[in-house]
Amino acid sequence: MELINSYFPNLTDEQKRQFAALDGLYRDWNAKINVISRQDIDALYEKHVLHSLGIAKVIQFKPGTEILDVGTGGGFPGIPLAILFPLVQFHLVDSIGKKITVVQGVAEALGLTNVRAEQVRAESIGQSYDFVVSRAVTRLQPFMSWMRYKITKRGNNDLPNGVLYLKGGDLTEELAEIPDKYTIYNLSDYFEGEFFETKKVVHVKK
Repeated sequence: MELINSYFPNLTDEQKRQFAALDGLYRDWNAKINVISRQDIDALYEKHVLHSLGIAKVIQFKPGTEILDVGTGGGFPGIPLAILFPLVQFHLVDSIGKKITVVQGVAEALGLTNVRAEQVRAESIGQSYDFVVSRAVTRLQPFMSWMRYKITKRGNNDLPNGVLYLKGGDLTEELAEIPDKYTIYNLSDYFEGEFFETKKVVHVKK
């Protein structure tokens, strides 16, 4: 929790309470439904929560923004972002029902009224959003082919509407496969530690 406070010092008391509650909630749920590896549960705040919040170092979502989190797993990056941006609407989707059960349980325990979790394949969603966020569920080329028509054209944020993709490693080959304009943000510019050395947020413009 000190890790989150050090990088996000302006949290409200309610946000601090919600972030602090994540450890116990995920340990409880993980004992029933394994959504985070045993190895990673002890590094929850660095490898999952802070990693998710890397998107918040790239953009401060404005109230009323609508965001789709694809392949959310146990709720990342959607749950930490929903805590940080309580006036932004988040739709968290995953094709695996037990993962959505965890997300719904965590969101309810935290009192997050801006989160909707649903078991559905992303490509079958008919709604459109300002941004699509995800943590590297697949290569960008097929992901963009699914998401291209799920992003609204008009936006009121400081970045153009599009995809915000959390990804690691060398992306040269992967980015060459997509025709879209993109910007890469290195998370090592915002967060310290070995884990973030190769981690990036890729913003692909609509």
